[in-house]
Amino acid sequence: MSTERPPFRADHVGSLLRPEPVKQARARLAAGEIDQAELTAVEDAEIRKMIQHQEAVGLQAVTDGECRRSFWHYDFLRELDGLKEVVGGGAIQFQGVSTPSKTIHVIGRIGYSGHSHVDHFRFVKDNTSRLAKMTIPSPSMLYYRGGRKMFDAGLYPDLDSYYADLASAYQKAVQAFYDAGCRYLQIDDTSFAYLCDPKQRQMLIDRGDDPDTLLANNIRVINESVKNRPSDMVMTMHICRGNFRSTFISSGGYEPVAEALFNDVDLDGYFMEWDNERSGGFEPLRFLPKGHKRVVVGLITSKTGELEQRDAILRRLEEAEQYAAKDQLCLSPQCGFASTEEGNVLTEDEQWAKLRLTVDIARAHWG
Repeated sequence: MSTERPPFRADHVGSLLRPEPVKQARARLAAGEIDQAELTAVEDAEIRKMIQHQEAVGLQAVTDGECRRSFWHYDFLRELDGLKEVVGGGAIQFQGVSTPSKTIHVIGRIGYSGHSHVDHFRFVKDNTSRLAKMTIPSPSMLYYRGGRKMFDAGLYPDLDSYYADLASAYQKAVQAFYDAGCRYLQIDDTSFAYLCDPKQRQMLIDRGDDPDTLLANNIRVINESVKNRPSDMVMTMHICRGNFRSTFISSGGYEPVAEALFNDVDLDGYFMEWDNERSGGFEPLRFLPKGHKRVVVGLITSKTGELEQRDAILRRLEEAEQYAAKDQLCLSPQCGFASTEEGNVLTEDEQWAKLRLTVDIARAHWG
C-alpha cells in the first residue's frame, strides 16, 4: 500500500485530540501550579503515546497531533518576527459557537529567526520509525484573517512588500524544517475553501478586498514561500472549511478554485474535504493534471464519532475515480480531530477507530 513519496494511500491531516493529562497540565500551568518545564514533560510523554497509537493503526506518516499548540495557526504565526498575538483581538465565528478571542497583528517587518516548532518536529522524528510529518499554517492565512485592520499604522503601505517579507520568512522556515530532517511538510489553509462560499466572498468585499485578487495573491505567496524547497521534500496543503468543536464556517464545492489550485499552486498534494453534502461533488477533480500530484480524499469525518461504513467509503472512492486516476488519489479523514486545544466532539477511542478504518479501507482499495 505504500507509495514512493507521501502523501500515502492512508494518511491524516495531523491534529489529534489532546489527551486528558495534557489538558490538566495546561490548566495547572495557567493557575501557576507548575512551570513550563513540567508541562513539556507531560506533553513529551503523551506525544510518545500518540505516536505509538498512529504506528499501531498502520499509518506511515505520524505527527505530534499538534499537541503542544492551542490554535492550529496562531501558535506558529506569533513566533515569526514582526507578528504578535493579541488576546481579545477578535473571535472567529463558527456555526453556533465562537473561538476564544485572539488574533495576530503585524507590528513590524516580518521575518524568521528561529522557531519552537522546529524542535517540536525533531521530537517526533526522534521518537518514530515512520516518516515524521510536520504541519504549519499556510502563509495566506495571515492576511485572510483580518485584512488591513491587523497592520499597525504605517506598516506595509503596499501589499507587495508585505507578501515579499512573508514569503522570505516562510522560505527560511521551510529550510529550517528540512535541515532538521523534515521531508514531509504540510501547510494548512482555509482561504481556498472559503473563496468557494458566497457569504465569505461577500465578507471580503465588505471589508474592501476583491476575492479574485486575493486568490491570485494567495497563490503567489504560497509559490514564493515553497519555491526553494529541496527536491526530496514533499509539501502538501490541507484545504479546510473550518473546524472548531465539530462545527464549520464555509460551504460549497471546490469548483470556483479547483483549476487554479491544482495547476497553479506548486505543491505535491492536496488534502480535501468530501465528507458531507456541503462539500459538493467530485467533479473538480477533473482539473487535476496527470502526473505526480495527488489528492487525499477526505471521506471520513473528524467531526463526529460515528464510524463510517467501509463499503460506502469504497463506493465513494470509485466515484472520485471517474474524474481522477486511482493512482493519484489517497484517503484520509476530512480534517484534523483538534484544530484547537478544545478538540472536536468525539472520544479518543472513536478517533483511533476512524484512523484504523482509513488504513483498512486503503489496503482494501489499493492493495
